[in-house]
Amino acid sequence: MQTSDKDRDVLGMRVTAFDWEEALQALDSGLDSGHNQRIVNFLNANNANIAYGNPSYRAALAASDMLLPDGIGMDIAAKAIAGEAFPANLNGTDFIPALLIHIDRPLKVALIGGSREAVEQAAINFTKLAPWHEFRAISDGYFGEAGTERVKQDLAAFAPDFTLVAMGSPLQELWINGNIGPEHGRLVMGVGALFDFVSGQIPRAPQWVRDLRFEWVFRLLIEPGRLWHRYIVGNPLFIYRVFRYRLTHNQVKPSAAE
Repeated sequence: MQTSDKDRDVLGMRVTAFDWEEALQALDSGLDSGHNQRIVNFLNANNANIAYGNPSYRAALAASDMLLPDGIGMDIAAKAIAGEAFPANLNGTDFIPALLIHIDRPLKVALIGGSREAVEQAAINFTKLAPWHEFRAISDGYFGEAGTERVKQDLAAFAPDFTLVAMGSPLQELWINGNIGPEHGRLVMGVGALFDFVSGQIPRAPQWVRDLRFEWVFRLLIEPGRLWHRYIVGNPLFIYRVFRYRLTHNQVKPSAAE
Protein backbone atom coordinates (compact mmCIF):
# COMPACT_ATOMS: atom_id res chain seq x y z
CA MET A 1 0.00 0.00 0.00
CA GLN A 2 1.21 3.49 -0.82
CA THR A 3 1.41 5.82 2.19
CA SER A 4 1.00 9.55 2.47
CA ASP A 5 0.50 12.30 5.03
CA LYS A 6 -3.24 11.72 4.54
CA ASP A 7 -2.96 8.30 6.20
CA ARG A 8 -3.93 7.46 9.77
CA ASP A 9 -3.01 4.37 11.72
CA VAL A 10 -5.81 1.98 12.69
CA LEU A 11 -4.42 -1.12 14.39
CA GLY A 12 -1.35 -0.95 12.18
CA MET A 13 -3.28 -0.43 8.94
CA ARG A 14 -3.00 2.81 7.00
CA VAL A 15 -6.37 4.46 6.32
CA THR A 16 -6.66 7.57 4.13
CA ALA A 17 -8.06 10.66 5.86
CA PHE A 18 -9.85 12.38 2.99
CA ASP A 19 -12.79 14.66 3.38
CA TRP A 20 -15.73 13.89 1.09
CA GLU A 21 -14.68 16.14 -1.79
CA GLU A 22 -11.04 15.05 -1.65
CA ALA A 23 -12.09 11.41 -1.90
CA LEU A 24 -14.37 12.06 -4.88
CA GLN A 25 -11.67 14.02 -6.71
CA ALA A 26 -8.93 11.49 -5.98
CA LEU A 27 -10.88 8.49 -7.29
CA ASP A 28 -12.23 10.45 -10.25
CA SER A 29 -8.78 11.58 -11.35
CA GLY A 30 -7.42 8.06 -10.93
CA LEU A 31 -9.84 6.85 -13.61
CA ASP A 32 -8.19 9.03 -16.25
CA SER A 33 -6.38 7.13 -18.99
CA GLY A 34 -2.69 6.73 -18.32
CA HIS A 35 -3.14 6.06 -14.59
CA ASN A 36 -2.25 2.67 -13.18
CA GLN A 37 -4.96 0.39 -11.87
CA ARG A 38 -5.98 1.14 -8.30
CA ILE A 39 -7.51 -1.24 -5.77
CA VAL A 40 -9.53 0.59 -3.11
CA ASN A 41 -11.18 -1.04 -0.12
CA PHE A 42 -12.98 0.13 3.00
CA LEU A 43 -11.94 -0.50 6.59
CA ASN A 44 -14.53 -0.78 9.34
CA ALA A 45 -14.55 -2.30 12.81
CA ASN A 46 -15.70 -5.69 11.55
CA ASN A 47 -13.04 -6.26 8.91
CA ALA A 48 -10.39 -4.74 11.18
CA ASN A 49 -11.31 -7.47 13.68
CA ILE A 50 -11.08 -10.11 10.96
CA ALA A 51 -7.68 -8.81 9.86
CA TYR A 52 -6.43 -8.90 13.45
CA GLY A 53 -6.48 -12.70 13.47
CA ASN A 54 -6.15 -13.50 9.76
CA PRO A 55 -2.70 -12.74 8.28
CA SER A 56 -3.78 -13.56 4.71
CA TYR A 57 -6.67 -11.14 4.92
CA ARG A 58 -4.52 -8.47 6.54
CA ALA A 59 -2.05 -8.85 3.67
CA ALA A 60 -4.87 -8.46 1.15
CA LEU A 61 -5.96 -5.20 2.80
CA ALA A 62 -2.35 -4.01 2.91
CA ALA A 63 -2.07 -4.71 -0.82
CA SER A 64 -4.83 -2.15 -1.49
CA ASP A 65 -3.72 1.13 -2.98
CA MET A 66 -6.06 2.89 -0.58
CA LEU A 67 -8.22 2.08 2.45
CA LEU A 68 -11.15 4.39 3.19
CA PRO A 69 -12.76 4.75 6.65
CA ASP A 70 -16.21 3.23 7.08
CA GLY A 71 -18.23 3.79 10.23
CA ILE A 72 -18.00 5.27 13.68
CA GLY A 73 -15.48 2.65 14.78
CA MET A 74 -12.85 4.25 12.56
CA ASP A 75 -13.38 7.61 14.25
CA ILE A 76 -13.05 6.02 17.68
CA ALA A 77 -9.81 4.36 16.57
CA ALA A 78 -8.34 7.46 14.93
CA LYS A 79 -9.20 9.64 17.91
CA ALA A 80 -7.72 7.17 20.37
CA ILE A 81 -4.56 6.37 18.39
CA ALA A 82 -3.80 9.58 16.51
CA GLY A 83 -5.77 12.12 18.56
CA GLU A 84 -8.01 13.16 15.66
CA ALA A 85 -11.08 11.63 14.01
CA PHE A 86 -11.39 11.18 10.26
CA PRO A 87 -12.71 14.17 8.28
CA ALA A 88 -15.55 12.10 6.77
CA ASN A 89 -17.29 8.75 7.08
CA LEU A 90 -16.73 7.37 3.59
CA ASN A 91 -18.95 4.32 3.90
CA GLY A 92 -19.49 2.63 0.56
CA THR A 93 -23.29 2.65 0.67
CA ASP A 94 -23.29 6.45 0.49
CA PHE A 95 -19.93 7.07 -1.17
CA ILE A 96 -20.22 4.82 -4.25
CA PRO A 97 -23.50 6.34 -5.53
CA ALA A 98 -22.06 9.82 -4.89
CA LEU A 99 -18.91 8.91 -6.82
CA LEU A 100 -20.92 7.62 -9.78
CA ILE A 101 -22.88 10.89 -9.90
CA HIS A 102 -19.70 12.96 -9.45
CA ILE A 103 -17.95 11.37 -12.45
CA ASP A 104 -19.64 13.05 -15.39
CA ARG A 105 -17.84 11.29 -18.27
CA PRO A 106 -19.30 7.93 -19.34
CA LEU A 107 -17.78 4.87 -17.74
CA LYS A 108 -18.25 1.13 -18.13
CA VAL A 109 -19.06 -0.16 -14.64
CA ALA A 110 -19.00 -3.88 -13.80
CA LEU A 111 -20.89 -5.41 -10.89
CA ILE A 112 -19.91 -8.72 -9.25
CA GLY A 113 -21.48 -10.13 -6.09
CA GLY A 114 -24.64 -10.51 -4.07
CA SER A 115 -27.54 -12.66 -5.19
CA ARG A 116 -28.52 -12.80 -8.87
CA GLU A 117 -31.62 -10.72 -8.12
CA ALA A 118 -29.65 -8.13 -6.12
CA VAL A 119 -26.85 -7.61 -8.65
CA GLU A 120 -29.24 -7.34 -11.61
CA GLN A 121 -31.57 -4.91 -9.81
CA ALA A 122 -28.58 -2.90 -8.58
CA ALA A 123 -27.42 -2.48 -12.19
CA ILE A 124 -30.92 -1.24 -13.13
CA ASN A 125 -31.10 1.19 -10.20
CA PHE A 126 -27.58 2.49 -10.81
CA THR A 127 -28.58 3.16 -14.42
CA LYS A 128 -31.50 5.26 -13.18
CA LEU A 129 -29.16 7.12 -10.85
CA ALA A 130 -26.39 7.84 -13.39
CA PRO A 131 -27.67 6.96 -16.90
CA TRP A 132 -24.56 8.25 -18.67
CA HIS A 133 -22.63 5.22 -17.39
CA GLU A 134 -23.00 1.66 -18.73
CA PHE A 135 -23.63 -0.82 -15.90
CA ARG A 136 -23.32 -4.56 -16.37
CA ALA A 137 -24.06 -7.33 -13.87
CA ILE A 138 -21.19 -9.71 -14.60
CA SER A 139 -22.05 -12.33 -11.98
CA ASP A 140 -23.63 -12.93 -8.62
CA GLY A 141 -21.27 -13.74 -5.76
CA TYR A 142 -21.91 -17.48 -5.64
CA PHE A 143 -19.74 -18.69 -8.53
CA GLY A 144 -17.20 -20.37 -6.26
CA GLU A 145 -13.72 -21.45 -7.19
CA ALA A 146 -14.99 -23.40 -10.19
CA GLY A 147 -16.56 -20.28 -11.70
CA THR A 148 -13.72 -17.86 -11.09
CA GLU A 149 -12.10 -18.21 -14.51
CA ARG A 150 -15.45 -17.68 -16.25
CA VAL A 151 -16.11 -14.55 -14.22
CA LYS A 152 -12.62 -13.20 -14.94
CA GLN A 153 -13.06 -13.85 -18.67
CA ASP A 154 -16.49 -12.17 -18.74
CA LEU A 155 -15.09 -9.22 -16.82
CA ALA A 156 -12.13 -8.81 -19.17
CA ALA A 157 -14.42 -9.08 -22.21
CA PHE A 158 -16.51 -6.18 -20.88
CA ALA A 159 -13.29 -4.16 -20.33
CA PRO A 160 -14.69 -2.03 -17.49
CA ASP A 161 -13.35 1.26 -16.25
CA PHE A 162 -14.74 0.67 -12.76
CA THR A 163 -15.43 -2.69 -11.09
CA LEU A 164 -17.49 -3.14 -7.92
CA VAL A 165 -17.07 -6.44 -6.04
CA ALA A 166 -19.73 -7.11 -3.41
CA MET A 167 -18.96 -10.46 -1.80
CA GLY A 168 -18.57 -9.45 1.85
CA SER A 169 -15.44 -9.43 3.96
CA PRO A 170 -13.03 -11.17 3.94
CA LEU A 171 -14.00 -12.96 0.72
CA GLN A 172 -14.20 -9.93 -1.57
CA GLU A 173 -10.80 -8.49 -0.63
CA LEU A 174 -9.14 -11.91 -0.84
CA TRP A 175 -10.77 -12.55 -4.21
CA ILE A 176 -9.73 -9.17 -5.58
CA ASN A 177 -6.17 -9.61 -4.35
CA GLY A 178 -5.85 -13.09 -5.82
CA ASN A 179 -7.67 -12.66 -9.13
CA ILE A 180 -7.95 -9.10 -10.40
CA GLY A 181 -5.52 -8.06 -13.12
CA PRO A 182 -5.00 -4.85 -15.12
CA GLU A 183 -7.60 -5.96 -17.68
CA HIS A 184 -10.34 -6.01 -15.04
CA GLY A 185 -10.74 -2.27 -14.49
CA ARG A 186 -8.72 0.86 -13.77
CA LEU A 187 -10.50 1.21 -10.43
CA VAL A 188 -11.63 -1.85 -8.45
CA MET A 189 -13.44 -1.57 -5.13
CA GLY A 190 -14.74 -4.07 -2.58
CA VAL A 191 -18.19 -2.81 -1.56
CA GLY A 192 -19.72 -5.31 0.89
CA ALA A 193 -23.53 -5.28 1.02
CA LEU A 194 -23.89 -2.35 -1.39
CA PHE A 195 -25.96 -4.22 -3.98
CA ASP A 196 -28.43 -5.40 -1.32
CA PHE A 197 -29.04 -1.77 -0.33
CA VAL A 198 -29.10 -0.34 -3.86
CA SER A 199 -31.46 -3.08 -5.07
CA GLY A 200 -33.81 -2.45 -2.14
CA GLN A 201 -33.47 -5.98 -0.76
CA ILE A 202 -32.25 -4.57 2.56
CA PRO A 203 -33.67 -1.20 3.76
CA ARG A 204 -31.43 1.66 4.86
CA ALA A 205 -31.87 3.26 8.24
CA PRO A 206 -33.78 6.56 8.29
CA GLN A 207 -31.55 9.57 7.64
CA TRP A 208 -31.78 10.83 11.22
CA VAL A 209 -30.48 7.45 12.46
CA ARG A 210 -27.57 7.66 10.00
CA ASP A 211 -26.85 11.23 11.09
CA LEU A 212 -26.55 10.02 14.70
CA ARG A 213 -24.11 7.30 13.52
CA PHE A 214 -26.44 4.53 14.73
CA GLU A 215 -27.08 2.77 11.43
CA TRP A 216 -25.37 -0.31 12.85
CA VAL A 217 -28.13 -0.54 15.48
CA PHE A 218 -30.79 -0.41 12.76
CA ARG A 219 -28.99 -3.15 10.80
CA LEU A 220 -28.77 -5.30 13.93
CA LEU A 221 -32.53 -4.96 14.46
CA ILE A 222 -33.20 -5.87 10.81
CA GLU A 223 -30.84 -8.88 10.69
CA PRO A 224 -30.17 -9.97 14.29
CA GLY A 225 -29.38 -13.60 13.45
CA ARG A 226 -26.66 -12.67 10.99
CA LEU A 227 -25.21 -9.58 12.62
CA TRP A 228 -25.43 -10.06 16.39
CA HIS A 229 -21.89 -11.42 16.71
CA ARG A 230 -20.44 -8.70 14.48
CA TYR A 231 -21.88 -5.91 16.59
CA ILE A 232 -22.58 -7.25 20.10
CA VAL A 233 -19.27 -9.12 20.36
CA GLY A 234 -17.23 -7.44 17.64
CA ASN A 235 -17.70 -3.77 18.56
CA PRO A 236 -16.48 -4.09 22.20
CA LEU A 237 -13.63 -6.33 21.01
CA PHE A 238 -12.58 -3.73 18.45
CA ILE A 239 -12.60 -0.93 21.07
CA TYR A 240 -10.55 -3.10 23.43
CA ARG A 241 -8.01 -3.75 20.67
CA VAL A 242 -7.82 -0.06 19.79
CA PHE A 243 -7.03 1.02 23.35
CA ARG A 244 -4.57 -1.82 23.85
CA TYR A 245 -2.87 -0.78 20.59
CA ARG A 246 -2.73 2.80 21.83
CA LEU A 247 -1.06 1.74 25.08
CA THR A 248 1.50 -0.50 23.40
CA HIS A 249 2.35 1.94 20.59
CA ASN A 250 1.96 5.23 22.52
CA GLN A 251 1.03 7.14 19.35
CA VAL A 252 -1.77 9.39 20.58
CA LYS A 253 -1.06 13.07 20.01
CA PRO A 254 -2.00 15.64 22.67
CA SER A 255 -4.82 18.01 21.76
CA ALA A 256 -4.18 21.71 21.33
CA ALA A 257 -5.91 22.37 24.66
CA GLU A 258 -3.51 20.19 26.63
